[in-house]
Amino acid sequence: MKDRVSRHFTEPGGFTSGIEGPACDPDGYLYAVNYERQGTIGRVSPQGEAEVWVELPEGSVASGIRCNGQGNLLVADYVGHQVLHINRTTRAISVWAHEPAMNQPNDLAMMQNGTLLASDPDWDRGTGNIWRVAPDRTVTLLDGDCGTTNGIEISPDERILYVNETVQRRIWAYDLTADGDIANKRLFIQYDDHLLDGMRCDMQGNLYVTRYGKGSIAVLSPEGKPLREIEVIGNHVTNVTFGGHDGRTGYATVADTGNVQRFDVDHPGRCWGMWRCSHAAGEDRSKGEVRDVAKRAFNGVID
Repeated sequence: MKDRVSRHFTEPGGFTSGIEGPACDPDGYLYAVNYERQGTIGRVSPQGEAEVWVELPEGSVASGIRCNGQGNLLVADYVGHQVLHINRTTRAISVWAHEPAMNQPNDLAMMQNGTLLASDPDWDRGTGNIWRVAPDRTVTLLDGDCGTTNGIEISPDERILYVNETVQRRIWAYDLTADGDIANKRLFIQYDDHLLDGMRCDMQGNLYVTRYGKGSIAVLSPEGKPLREIEVIGNHVTNVTFGGHDGRTGYATVADTGNVQRFDVDHPGRCWGMWRCSHAAGEDRSKGEVRDVAKRAFNGVID
C-alpha cells in the first residue's frame, strides 16, 4: 500500500533525465548529478534552490555520490571508470581511484572507516561486479559473478551489504566484515516487475529501494518484509537519500520530472547517522561498535 507521497523540492526540469546520486552534507546542502546539463554536480540549498556547483573534467559524467568523514564528496564517474574526490571547500576535483577493469562504476556505499563499495553493471551483457576501494585507495574486485548491479547500501551496524540487480529485479545480502570483505551471498528479495535502482538504509536497518518505472520507493524491514511504499511524482525514480535537521527527511531523484523530491520518514537515515557517529567518535572509530557510538551520539533520536 502506498501510504505516503513525495512533494517537489526543486523546480521540475532543472536537472536532466540523468539526475542521480543524491547526497547531503553536514550543512544541509544536497548534491545530485547533471544539473542543467550532463557532466555537472548540482547543489541544492536547504530551501530547495539549485545551482551548478562544479563542472566535472571533460568526458566525465557522474552517477553515485557519497560524502566522506571529512565532508568532501566521492563521486562515481561512470564514463571515466573511476571515483573522483571533490573538496567541498575549494571545489577542487581529483581522481580518488581509477580501475580500467571497471565497466562504470555506478553507485557507492561507504563504511564508517572510509572504505567504499561500488556497484559496476555491464548493461549490454546483463552482468555486473562489486568493487571495494580501501581507505588507501587500493581497488579490489569482491564479486564478479552478478547480474546488473546498481543500488548498493550497508546496514547501520555494518554487518550486511545489500546489492540489487536492476534487470534481474533481485536484491542480494552479503555478510560484511570490518575490513570490507564479503561472504555468504543470499537472496534478500525478488521482484516480479519494474526495475530496481538506488537504495539507502535508515538507522533501524530498513531498506529504501527505488522502483524505477513504478514511481515508488519500497521500504523493506531488515528481514526483507515489505513495510510500505512511498509514491513519487513521476515514474522514473533513480535514487534516494536522507537529510534535514533530524535525518528524517527523505530525498528522491526522479528522471522524468528532472528534479529532487522530498518526503517524511519515521527514522533517521543511515547516511545522516554516519555524520553524528563520526562527530561523536572523532578519530576513534571502533570497528565493532559503530551502532553503539551512533546511539550515544543521537541522544535518543534513534527509535
